[in-house]
Amino acid sequence: MQDFVSHESHEPTSEQYQKMVHDASIPTRFGVTIGKAFLIGGSICLLGECIKQFLLWMELSEDSAAAWTSVTLVFLSALLTGLGLYEKLAKHGGAGTLVPITGFANAVSSAAVEAKTEGFILGVGAKIFTIAGPVILYGTAASVLYGIIYWVATSNFF
Repeated sequence: MQDFVSHESHEPTSEQYQKMVHDASIPTRFGVTIGKAFLIGGSICLLGECIKQFLLWMELSEDSAAAWTSVTLVFLSALLTGLGLYEKLAKHGGAGTLVPITGFANAVSSAAVEAKTEGFILGVGAKIFTIAGPVILYGTAASVLYGIIYWVATSNFF
C-alpha cells in the first residue's frame, strides 16, 4: 500500500518568504508618511501651546499653566481613545501621535478600554497598567538613581 502523506516540508525558504512579503506589501511613500506625522504631531504640540498660552492669559503661573496643559492633553487623549477617534488619528499621524504626552495617555487608555469587558477591577484596573506599569517603574527607579547621583555630586563629601 502506498503512503500518500508527503514527508517533505512545504515551508518556504527564507528568500522565498522575503519575496512573498515584498510582493504582498504596499509600498510606503516615506515623504507623505513623514509629512503627515510631522503635521499631526506638530498640531498636537500647537494645541498644547495654545492651551498653555490661554492659561497664562488667564493669569495662571508658568508652572500651573504647564501642569494644567499636560492634564488637559492627557484628558483629551483619553477621551478621544474612549470614543475610538484617537486610533483614526494615529492611523494617519503615525509616530506624530506617539511622541507627545498624548501618545502615552492613549497607550494607557487603550489598554483599559480593551479590558472593560472583563470588569472594572480585574479588567480595567489590572490592564490599565500593562503599558504604564513599566514606564512608571523604570521612570521612578531612574529618578531615584539620578537623585542619589545629584545628592552625592552636590554634597560636601569631596
